[in-house]
Amino acid sequence: MTTDTEEPTLTVDELAARAGVTVRTVRFYSSKGLLPPPVIGPRRVGHYSQEHLARLALIEELQRQGMTLAAIERHLQQLPADLSAQDLALHRAVVASWAPDAAEDVPREELERRAGRPLGEEDLERLVAMNIIERAEGASGTAHSSGSPAAPDSSGSPAAPDSSGSPAAPDTFRVDPALLALGVQLLDVPLAHESILAARGVLLEHSRAAARELSALLREAVGEHESVEAVKSLSAHMQPLVVQALLTTFQRSLKAELREWLKES
Repeated sequence: MTTDTEEPTLTVDELAARAGVTVRTVRFYSSKGLLPPPVIGPRRVGHYSQEHLARLALIEELQRQGMTLAAIERHLQQLPADLSAQDLALHRAVVASWAPDAAEDVPREELERRAGRPLGEEDLERLVAMNIIERAEGASGTAHSSGSPAAPDSSGSPAAPDSSGSPAAPDTFRVDPALLALGVQLLDVPLAHESILAARGVLLEHSRAAARELSALLREAVGEHESVEAVKSLSAHMQPLVVQALLTTFQRSLKAELREWLKES
């Protein structure tokens, strides 16, 4: 496994904190061969790279999909050995796209644990603006969503309070686990917040247009006489393939655009 930087940068405690898991979990995954061993430094302290962090995120995502540790081990063994942290992140994005929307209400402490870092009010505001989280209905605080909820119910309406009718507890947030890691990474991107939101708008516009056109092609291919079950089966089969194709095409197109930009500058 290659590294993104010459020297590993994280201790086991830092790795666990950044991944939102316990040190015990990191060591358990290592004992099962799911994580490569760290580089041993002075005083026999293990040091971990960004690729360890990306691999941990992938393992957690596969577990969310319901895969057993044995299945995860087989899945990881099939991946190329020299995948970078960026490659692993792309692979995780494809895996996460298979999952249905699954927003949860979590307290701030749990949100920070999953984020692997403390989140100040400015961080929360940025995550809200990107629609990564929203403050749950009835919760206190300054962050509030200016857009759609992270996951409305099946009717498209915002989720209601719990069955007891009680308002959400203070500092409770609705979060889509599949998007949280992306949002936290965006907090550290050296771009103005406005630029990130503009980029999000471009991606939403073009991804929705692509989805509409692909859906039209599938409807034409399936025909009017196919059963609802057949349409659902085709959709389930095609979704991960289409997402992987979109990611690959976008990645190659972006690299080509960057090469042209660098030639001009």
